[in-house]
Amino acid sequence: MKKFNPKLIMIDVDGTMVNSVPDLAYCVDALMDAMNRDKWGESKVRHWVGNGVPKLVERALTGELEGTVNEEDFAKAYPIFLDLYAANTSARSFLYAGVREGLDYLKSQNYKLGCVTNKAEQFTLPILKDLDIFSDFSIVISGDTLTKKKPNPLPLLYAAEFFSVNPQDCLMIGDSISDVSASRAADFRIICMSYGYNHGKDINDAHPDLVIDSMAQLKHYL
Repeated sequence: MKKFNPKLIMIDVDGTMVNSVPDLAYCVDALMDAMNRDKWGESKVRHWVGNGVPKLVERALTGELEGTVNEEDFAKAYPIFLDLYAANTSARSFLYAGVREGLDYLKSQNYKLGCVTNKAEQFTLPILKDLDIFSDFSIVISGDTLTKKKPNPLPLLYAAEFFSVNPQDCLMIGDSISDVSASRAADFRIICMSYGYNHGKDINDAHPDLVIDSMAQLKHYL
């Protein structure tokens, strides 16, 4: 059995701790209504989540992961989506099973804990507070906290420096190829959740150090 002995653990939000797709899908479909377009539905939106709100809006407008968006359409749609999501950040979102148990275990073992996400701070802080996990973290690094976000390693390296911990003694817990890429580049170890938002692809294919089904299982590997 693989064992990890980190001095710092950084944890992703969407698809790792929080199932935020119900709110994001609601907002995407409300945006489509406002733009007089057909709705996409939750199953489609699920594959688009994980790279921040601007990218999600682009995907909603083009219907593709990496489509070319019309700038005029984006300029109209983006502020509409921001207003929608500000009013629906955590109305339907919820913690995955095992998250509270996992966080309680990590805290009981006195691990340094931080949160790192590509979600903008204006949405990150409310959802963490509304779901009562904000106080579990000593640092929250959002998608707009620094000049670069995941898959760039900067957020993780910033966290390691903040806590004065060697990156090789750090662990990331995430759900996507973006989390794996950032971790590898930062020299962090990486555990991924099996249920996340990896654009519909099996996260095992990204070769994280470990894949688990619940954060409650962390106690068996630390």
